[in-house]
Amino acid sequence: MFTELLKYHLGDGAVAFSTRRDSVLPCPVIQGHQVHADSIALIDRPDYTREELEGYDAFVTDLPGVVIGVRTADCVPVLLYDPIHRVVSAVHAGWKGTVLQIVRKTIGVMQQRFQTRPEDLSAVIGPAIGPDSFQVGEEVVAQFRKAGYPMERIWSDRGPGDGSPMSGGHHIDLWEANRWLLLQAGVRTENILLAGIDTYTSPDFFSARREGIQCGRIINAIGLR
Repeated sequence: MFTELLKYHLGDGAVAFSTRRDSVLPCPVIQGHQVHADSIALIDRPDYTREELEGYDAFVTDLPGVVIGVRTADCVPVLLYDPIHRVVSAVHAGWKGTVLQIVRKTIGVMQQRFQTRPEDLSAVIGPAIGPDSFQVGEEVVAQFRKAGYPMERIWSDRGPGDGSPMSGGHHIDLWEANRWLLLQAGVRTENILLAGIDTYTSPDFFSARREGIQCGRIINAIGLR
């Protein structure tokens, strides 16, 4: 039996969802070949192939009926909707993309190309590895610090831990890091929806850290009706 999609309600003008482990896509979704960088593609026709979108980690479109998406399995998916200028974006923000502030850069593209005002945006931070599960090394912490993040909001040192997986050491809160980027860009607090689902601990969703890099992927998609 197939599981239901995780649907997000952003208003009548858009459809947005994340797939669960056994979900079936309800429609075609334009996706790219992601590389954990910060290149952003403008989707201006409905027939792009994944091969044409090599090296892109975010997508922006104003085409009605065209659904764009990003693939994740612990990385942070961010979906953006501008109901005034009728534009949507899908962003893949792993820790490297978050360091590169790809969410902020995507909003910048929406502003430049479509006159989007950040205060009009609705944003979804979908299922991703949570702060209790994202244990990292000091070199990762250093990259977030160098990138200018407020470390008191996104970093914690859990000490030696209790022996259970991910219990000790350095932890980064990717949810909060991307929420902070949205706020810094001008998105209103009340317009940010945090799914709050830790993919590492939730069996309904794929997790590369839990299952290995060859596991399946969550499709996080958004489109204009």
